[in-house]
Amino acid sequence: MESRHLFTFLVVVEVGSFTRAAQKLDYAQSSITAQIQALEAELGQPLFDRISKKIILTDAGRRLLPYAQEISKMHTMAQDALRSETELTGTLRIGAPESLAAFRLPGIIKEFREQYPQVQIILKPGACWELVDCIRSGELDLAFLLQPETEYKDIHIETLIHEEMALVAPLDHPLIHFSEVTPLDLRTETILHTETGCSYRILFERHLNSHGVFSDPKLEFWSIEAIKQCVMAGLGISFLPYVTVKTELSEGKLMKLNWNDESQRVATQLVYHNKKWKSPALSQFLLTVHKHAGLWNGETVEN
Repeated sequence: MESRHLFTFLVVVEVGSFTRAAQKLDYAQSSITAQIQALEAELGQPLFDRISKKIILTDAGRRLLPYAQEISKMHTMAQDALRSETELTGTLRIGAPESLAAFRLPGIIKEFREQYPQVQIILKPGACWELVDCIRSGELDLAFLLQPETEYKDIHIETLIHEEMALVAPLDHPLIHFSEVTPLDLRTETILHTETGCSYRILFERHLNSHGVFSDPKLEFWSIEAIKQCVMAGLGISFLPYVTVKTELSEGKLMKLNWNDESQRVATQLVYHNKKWKSPALSQFLLTVHKHAGLWNGETVEN
């Protein structure tokens, strides 16, 4: 069974037409037909039904499809493994929550792209639990999580940095003068929340609830940038990772309240599947991640 026949079969399935497959592969249509016929003859079963100028996979074709996909994947992996590091190609599928995608990953991706411009990077946003599911299913090559330190038995996970948190307020807020802000001080405050399911929002609300304080979740945002702008405009206060607000704090656009965040701290963690083959591109990306994690851990938090 020739691998090129299987690759042609996959392209026909993808585009839904012998004609379009010929255009995509830059073959004559007769060559596409001959390759599929050769594959069908070898297997002894038709792979497509030709009905009203449409091609539809037969039962045999549907059963062959996952094996052809796996052979194609292994072929690409073999090619990647034999290329030198300076010729890295392929695709990396990476997941991260919005806060990390915006404030931790840009430097990593920039450095990696400068070294390996032929590697395609696809970044998928999502909640931590969604990203873990995508790692388990193989949809993602690796993911970054922002959550309380967690361990998983079936996937590799490592902590890159323990993130400081910050309760931030506008410049004229009365709480900026408090030597210590407690949950009871927030009873009447408008709190601008991140989306439901956000790990550090959950920790923060649990801490407030344990002191009998229940915030009104009428203002909820998917964008940290939107939250910061609204805090600066005086709409309320917000609990966010320090890394997401350190620029505004240093520029005097926001104020960090004297809040004890010990019970609400989270970590940036890296996860990938234990059984997933590490392509050269993934291996080099992990080296870049660990280099930057070392720099992150040298950061200092300003009050």
